[in-house]
Amino acid sequence: MKLKLASIALGAALAAGPALADLVFPDLSYRTGPYAAGGIPFSDGYQDYFTLVNERDGGIGGVPARVIECETGYNTEKGVECYEATKGEGALIYQPLSTGITYQLIPKVSADGIPLHTMGYGRTSAANGKVFEWVFNYPANYWNAASVAIKYLLDESGGDLGDKKIALLYHNSAYGKEPIRTLEGLSAKHGFDLTTIAVDHPGQEQKSQWLQIRRERPDYVIMWGWGVMNQVAIQEAANIRFPMENFIGNWWAGAEHDVTPAGMAADGYKALNMNRIADLPVFDDIRTYVADKGMAAGDGSNIGKVLYTRGMYAAMLAVEAAKTAQEIHGTPDITAAMMRDGMEALVMDAAKMEALGAPGIGPEFGVTCADHGGSGMGILQQWNAGEGKWVALTDYISPDDAIIDPLVEEDSMAFAAENGIDLRCD
Repeated sequence: MKLKLASIALGAALAAGPALADLVFPDLSYRTGPYAAGGIPFSDGYQDYFTLVNERDGGIGGVPARVIECETGYNTEKGVECYEATKGEGALIYQPLSTGITYQLIPKVSADGIPLHTMGYGRTSAANGKVFEWVFNYPANYWNAASVAIKYLLDESGGDLGDKKIALLYHNSAYGKEPIRTLEGLSAKHGFDLTTIAVDHPGQEQKSQWLQIRRERPDYVIMWGWGVMNQVAIQEAANIRFPMENFIGNWWAGAEHDVTPAGMAADGYKALNMNRIADLPVFDDIRTYVADKGMAAGDGSNIGKVLYTRGMYAAMLAVEAAKTAQEIHGTPDITAAMMRDGMEALVMDAAKMEALGAPGIGPEFGVTCADHGGSGMGILQQWNAGEGKWVALTDYISPDDAIIDPLVEEDSMAFAAENGIDLRCD
C-alpha cells in the first residue's frame, strides 16, 4: 500500500510540478591505458542504457539522467580526483570499476552520504549492510566467485577434489588478492592442494609463472586477472599446452577481448560470469533508440558483448534503484540519500527482468538493510573459438555460504571496530 500511494503521489508531482534537475550518474571510466580493453565496453554499456532510458522512456520517473564521464586510466589517485570533481554535481551513485579506487572511496562516500556500487568487485565484506551503510556489491562478490568456481570443479570431479592441485594465478593487487582467504578455507574443507602465483601489473610478462605451472602441473588453474594480463596468460597457457578446459578465469577474465588474440588456441577456455550473455530484446531497443541515432557512447560494435552487457546491467540496476527511491519517497527529484534507500530496497525478480527486456540477465535477488550483497550466484561459460562466442555451461550456481558468511562477518566486524562504526539494522 505504501508503494502504491507513493506512486500516485509521484504521478501527481510529475503532472503539476516544475521542471526538475537532471539525475546525475558519474562514470569513472578508463578508455586509456593497459586496462582500456575492459573499461571501454563496460563504460559504453553503462552510458548507453541511461541514454536509452532518456530517449525511450523520457528519463527516470520523468527526470532525465545525465552521465558525467571522468577518465581514471584505472589509476587510484585519478579515480579519487574524479570523485572529488564530480560529487558536487548532484551525484547519486558511483560505480568505479576498480578495487583500488573502491577502497579509497569507501570512507569518502560514507562521510559524504553518496552510495557506492561495486558489483562483483571491491571490498567483499561490504556485503554486510550492518557495517557498510553506503556501499553495495550486489549481485555477487569476489568470495562468491571463488566458491562458485570450486563448486563447479567439485561437480566436474564427482564431488571429490581431495587428490587435486589447484593454482590461483592472480593480479598482484588488492583485487587479485581478494579470493585467497576464501580459496584457503575451501582448500581446508575439500582437501585440494592450493598454490598461489602472483603476476605483477600490468601482466605482460608471465614466463616465470607459467614455467612454475608447467613444473608443478596443477590439475586446474583459476585466474584472477584483468586487462592485458588475461590475454597474455591464455597465450602462455597455450604455449605450454595446458588444457584450456582446466583453465578458469573469474568474471573479469572472461570477455571476448581476453580470448580472441590467441585465436583457436583459446578454444575451450572457461570463465565465470555474474550475468548471462544472450540476444536480449533490450539490445534491439539500444540499437533503435541510441546507436541508430548516433547517440552511442562508442561505435556500437560492443553491443551485446560480455563487458558491454555488464556495464548495461550495472546501469539497469542503478535505474531500478532510482525508481524504487522515487516510489519510496514520493518524489522524482531524489537525493543521494534517497538513492541509497532505493538501493537497499531493490528487488530484481524474473518478472522485472522480463519487463525490462533482459530476461534472466542476472540471478533473482533482493537487497536488505543487512544484506547488500545479493544472491552471490554465478555461471560458468566456455569459449567456442570456432564460432567466436561464449557458451553457458551451467545455470546459476550458489556459493558456499557456510564458508563465505563467516569470512564476511569477521572482516566487516574488524572494519567496524577499527573505524568506530555502530551496527545498524537491529
